[in-house]
Amino acid sequence: MINNKIRKTGEVLSTSQEKTIVVGISWAQKDRLYKKSYRKLTRLVAHDELNKAEKGDTVIIEFSKPISKTKKWKLIEVVKK
Repeated sequence: MINNKIRKTGEVLSTSQEKTIVVGISWAQKDRLYKKSYRKLTRLVAHDELNKAEKGDTVIIEFSKPISKTKKWKLIEVVKK
């Protein structure tokens, strides 16, 4: 069976809520007119069942069914502390 789930890697920005982390995904976008590239940050809210991620960690998250109004991602693993 092939796993077709969407996975993203990012840095934990916030762990202030219980069982919830905010992950920042950084990506580059190029200006259409001037062709200058600049960094953008997408903030995703993910479910962390065991509260093992801390602020500043690099994590892998996976798209899942909605857990709450804003949580549609779940923590798979902590790559780097």
